[in-house]
Amino acid sequence: MKCIKPYLFAVTALLTISCTSQKETASLKDVYKSDFYIGTALSANQIEEKDKKVDSLIRKEFNAITAENIMKSMYTHPQKDKYDFALSDKFVAYGEKNKMFIHGHTLIWHSQLAPWMEKIADSTEMKAFMKDHITTIVSKYKGRINSWDVVNEALNDDGTLRKSVFLNTLGEKYLVDAFKLAEKADPKAELYYNDYNIEEPAKRAGAIALIKKIKAEGGKVDGVGIQGHWRLQSPSLEEIEKSILEYSALGIKVAFTELDITVLPNPWDLKGADVNQKFEGNPKMNPYPEKLPDSVQTQLAERYSSIFKLFLKHKDKISRVTFWGVHDGQSWLNDWPIKGRTNYPLPFDKELKHKPAYDSILKLKETKE
Repeated sequence: MKCIKPYLFAVTALLTISCTSQKETASLKDVYKSDFYIGTALSANQIEEKDKKVDSLIRKEFNAITAENIMKSMYTHPQKDKYDFALSDKFVAYGEKNKMFIHGHTLIWHSQLAPWMEKIADSTEMKAFMKDHITTIVSKYKGRINSWDVVNEALNDDGTLRKSVFLNTLGEKYLVDAFKLAEKADPKAELYYNDYNIEEPAKRAGAIALIKKIKAEGGKVDGVGIQGHWRLQSPSLEEIEKSILEYSALGIKVAFTELDITVLPNPWDLKGADVNQKFEGNPKMNPYPEKLPDSVQTQLAERYSSIFKLFLKHKDKISRVTFWGVHDGQSWLNDWPIKGRTNYPLPFDKELKHKPAYDSILKLKETKE
């Protein structure tokens, strides 16, 4: 029997009232199971299953997980001679219990380093650190973590290499070394380079050159992670599609690893503006403190629909699409680039309810009767 779906207005067609039966049975992971993994990033509280409603949502909707923060260097390796795997162990156990694809994030990144790592000043000490750090962590979860972000955000927006403690001590060689060490520690794990804005032409060219260089020098790169911290109007679908095609042409998988879509103004778009205290509490920078207007809900739903339509077009090249957070209340975008705002970037609101954006993604896969 067909469901009748009433629409409020023609221009808000994406604000469809979904069929009750569909909402009770459908989930993102189920409808996309033949296309690519649908993932989410888990906070410490979610890893520890502190909220039963959130846990139920995670298990229903997602079949891949990434640790949002707890596997970053400052947490897993706080002191030179000390590792802390308490939450990482729980994260991996959670994925195994729920039969999920488990993604490790991240091994080598210039940010969120433990203070002692930032003080490494010579190449010998840095080589020793990288060997110990990567080998210890990847070996511990050998055969249990399916893929890793081996190197994260090594590029500037113009495609050049970012100045970091790794580049300063080892030069470009650190990139090849990181992938070789990770492969040696777990030859079967998929290894990714992960970055933001690498769908933009200049940075994309830099990422392609970087991946080619690593592979040419014997490093194993299985995939690229395009973070996907996007906006309602940009980047264009054309640039996203070019990126899928150009990265895939390298013989690697393409994943969208940290997907969210901000609906708020960016202070960097203002002429002559910096992100500083004068924006804190500025109502123009926080236009929807209580609720997202229906008109913007529709724009967000349309944006997600067009993006997932493109993903489906190239599903043979895409391994995983992971949202950066389970629901709006958890999103890092509530505090970046300005603290204390209310953003609405994900398919689930802070009450864990489906948004029109969720329905628009699901609708693409509805079976036509």
